[in-house]
Amino acid sequence: MDITISYAFLPQTDPDAALTFYRDTLGFEVRNDVGYSGMRWITVGPPKQPGTSIVLHPPAVDPGITDDERRTILELIAKGSYGAITLATDDLDGVFERLQGSGADVVQEPTEQPYGVRDCAFRDPTGNLIRINELR
Repeated sequence: MDITISYAFLPQTDPDAALTFYRDTLGFEVRNDVGYSGMRWITVGPPKQPGTSIVLHPPAVDPGITDDERRTILELIAKGSYGAITLATDDLDGVFERLQGSGADVVQEPTEQPYGVRDCAFRDPTGNLIRINELR
């Protein structure tokens, strides 16, 4: 069996800030930007990986979600404990410097982890946790 990752989904509460962060700071290309009823779904991805994308979507808009569930989701997003993704690069220090220089919310500087990876962490404009592993 050969299965690949096609799309991952992260909530965004400010589409313009998300677009600036993922496109301009991380260098992802915009693959789609769809508006509907005042909301936007933005699909981005690494230029050299056309088959792998992240969809930045408006949070808690599924029709089956109750008002209480919607409030809980928005509270978790505001705390930065709802969405997360791990990326990888062969230039962790360079990427970290670029992110830090952009004003991104740094959670952890590049660190050698006891479980065998060197990584850093930060939050995107919505508060999603972004970890970046160093490829070795």
